[in-house]
Amino acid sequence: MNIENTKAQMRKGILEFCILSVLRENEAYTSEILETLKEARLLVVEGTVYPLLTRLKNDGLLTYRWEESSSGPPRKYYGLTELGRTFLNELNNTWIELSDAVHTITQKTEHHE
Repeated sequence: MNIENTKAQMRKGILEFCILSVLRENEAYTSEILETLKEARLLVVEGTVYPLLTRLKNDGLLTYRWEESSSGPPRKYYGLTELGRTFLNELNNTWIELSDAVHTITQKTEHHE
């Protein structure tokens, strides 16, 4: 069994939730989103994030705007739409339920070993 593959699948499953959470308070451009994910030790490559941002935008969860940059090309800033905020709240509720359930199960398992 390949543990790295399993770990990658677990991270991939929560990446959408984490990106929407990063954008909860403020707009951000892709490099800022990646940096926030890296600071949290959720290792992600740009090639994974760009298609996900496009899909989230196409699903109506994100909007974007271009802003000129003094240090290079214009930057695309992403932000949550109202639908995105609603979706994020639902994901957050689901995460709490799922996290509690996993914690309950894994703690029971640890105590029996």
